[in-house]
Amino acid sequence: MGHWVAKQAAEVIRTTIQQQGHATIVIATGASQFEVLGELVKQPDIDWGCVTGFHLDEYIGLSADHPASFCRYLKERFVDHVPIARFNFLYGDQDPKQTIAKIGAALQATPIDLALVGIGENAHLAFNDPPADFETTDPYLIVKLDEACRMQQVGEGWFPSLSDVPTEAISMSVKQILKAKRIFCSVPDAQKATAVHQTLEGEIDPMVPASILKQHEGTTLIIDKASASQLSEETRNELEPIT
Repeated sequence: MGHWVAKQAAEVIRTTIQQQGHATIVIATGASQFEVLGELVKQPDIDWGCVTGFHLDEYIGLSADHPASFCRYLKERFVDHVPIARFNFLYGDQDPKQTIAKIGAALQATPIDLALVGIGENAHLAFNDPPADFETTDPYLIVKLDEACRMQQVGEGWFPSLSDVPTEAISMSVKQILKAKRIFCSVPDAQKATAVHQTLEGEIDPMVPASILKQHEGTTLIIDKASASQLSEETRNELEPIT
C-alpha cells in the first residue's frame, strides 16, 4: 500500500513541478504513514528544492524532541531524508495562537497541490474529532481531543497511558484539507474497519469527519483487506485493486 501511494504522490509532485515550477504538499503522521513516507523519500527524480511542505497537526504542549511529537516524527521520517526547500512545522511547545497565525498565513498564501493523510479509529481527519467543524474557513484550529482519539494514541504505543496524552492539539481544518488538489488517504489495519465502513457507506456527517472526503473529486482512499473487512459485498466489488 505505502509503496503504491508513494509512487502516485511522487508522480504528482514531479508533474506539478514540471507544470508550474514548484509544488506544495501537506504531510500527515501516525502509523498509517510509516510505509508511505519511507517509500516517498526513496522515489527518484524529485527536485525537492522546488517543494514546500506543511505540517497537518500537532499536540499542544509537547516539545519537538518528545517521542510522540509529530515534529520529531516528520524530521526523522521525512524532512531529514530529502533536501526539501522549506517545511513549515507546527511546534507544539510554542504559543499555539501565534503558531496557527504564522503558519496559517503561509498556508493560505499558496495553493496545495498534494495532501497525504489518514483517518483515525474515530474517523477523524487530521485532529478534527467528531463532531468536526465542516464550515470554518480558518486554516488551522485549536481543538480538543476526544477520548477515542487519545486512546488510539495509547494503543499505537505513542504514550504509556491516557493521562499522558495531551488533551488539545493544533489541526488543519477540514475545509483547508479539502483545498488540496489531490488527496491520498491511507487507511490500513483492522482497527480502522469501522471508520472505513462509516466513511464509505454512511452519509456525509460531522460525526464521521472523514466522510467529507466523498465530496472531493481528487481524493483516493487506499485501504487493505483488514480495514475493508466491514464493507458490504457490493461496496467491495466496486473497489479497484492497486498494483
